Amino acid sequence: RRVRIALLEKGVEFEPVALDMAARAHRAPDYLAVNPYGRVPAIDEDGFVLYESSAILQYLEATRPRPSLAPADARGRALVDMHLRLCDLQMARPTGTIIFPKRFLPETRWDRTAMAQAKAEIDKHLAIVERTLADRPYLVGDAYTLADVAYTPFLQFLPLMEIEAPPGVEAWRSRLLERPSALATVPAA
Repeated sequence: RRVRIALLEKGVEFEPVALDMAARAHRAPDYLAVNPYGRVPAIDEDGFVLYESSAILQYLEATRPRPSLAPADARGRALVDMHLRLCDLQMARPTGTIIFPKRFLPETRWDRTAMAQAKAEIDKHLAIVERTLADRPYLVGDAYTLADVAYTPFLQFLPLMEIEAPPGVEAWRSRLLERPSALATVPAA
């Protein structure tokens, strides 16, 4: 979803290829030939294949700099990179631990201990994000950047994860989820 959001924000035309994850299409030999890790997303631009959403986001910014989703200065770009990595480390994994079972498994198969630990990790991380945001509208300065794009898919699921965001994070979450690119990419129930 983050890649689709960035493509929409940048006005880049693209041809999405849907994979039926429930049917394990991401584990089929054809897809594994594109992405040997069997995860999504992956892009193929004239034979240049790239996977892992953070790398794709940075590639899109480097090859399509307008409209910009990163600050022009080195420090600002470093902050965006830091937040991309923190999102991957501190939000993606624990969110998956909670969301995958809640969306795709019967309750009898949920690992409630792992889910509770993941929720605690997310709560701790969002407290740090709250301090980072302070009174700013976005993570890096006053502009919407790739850092914000990266968090959007995870913030969508806070209610399902039964996580109450701190007030600044909740206001930021609302701003991000109200963007046309976020509204256009809301996952099916």
